[in-house]
Amino acid sequence: MQSEYQQHLFLVDVHLGAFDPDKESTILKHFCGIIDYAIQHKCRLYLLGDIFDYWMEYPKQNFVPGFGSRILEKLRLYNESIEPALFITGNHDNWDYGHFKTLGFDVERDCRIVSIGQKRLLLMHGDGELDENLIMSRPLFHRLLRNHTFVRLYQAVFPPETGNSIMKWFSNFTRKRNHIDPKPINEQAAFLLERDDIDVVITGHDHVARIGTFDGGLYLNPGPFYEHFSLIRYNEGEFNFVSWDAEIKDFVPFQPNRQTI
Repeated sequence: MQSEYQQHLFLVDVHLGAFDPDKESTILKHFCGIIDYAIQHKCRLYLLGDIFDYWMEYPKQNFVPGFGSRILEKLRLYNESIEPALFITGNHDNWDYGHFKTLGFDVERDCRIVSIGQKRLLLMHGDGELDENLIMSRPLFHRLLRNHTFVRLYQAVFPPETGNSIMKWFSNFTRKRNHIDPKPINEQAAFLLERDDIDVVITGHDHVARIGTFDGGLYLNPGPFYEHFSLIRYNEGEFNFVSWDAEIKDFVPFQPNRQTI
């Protein structure tokens, strides 16, 4: 099905909840501005994971993390007034057990193919998928975190506040310690573009904004929103890297790296 929207916005790696209050406030200001813009201009919105850091619901205790209410209320308004935003959960916000759906999101745990104009896009977070035929299947640790048996055991041992605190600490530790190599996602994108009837692959996860030009099509990564407030905008038949300027309440050009392989 072809899209009826003229503008499509793709953003990823916001990591709300991971920073000090001043930075959190700045990120929220820019994120809320984009949602207001999307409502005003009737844009299609795609959230490609790690919007929150760390999101862990406890369904048996009817527990939902207490942060992020301002942005979730904004997004709920978007979902009701425009169209359900596609929310592909990432490795930092995959412990969702229904709350996002109650707010009107179209929730996807793996990947989604969408058509925009004459282009077919494959959208995913970037931390691997469950399909073992992919060149980069989901790492064992990430599979463990999404395993229902592990989740039940973890939540049986640790109460909600403790469980969330542990995962938040671990998330902060790994984000500061690790530099993610972009090569595996580049290779996966090239493989998917060659194998499938796909024109564009868009992911995040490794926090490196870039364009990859391959024989089969394009790989686009908007980079971490928390760093440059960057995203990808499809408008008038073209994909462009932009950043949100909260002062002028509009997008400005953003220059990513270009990688031709």
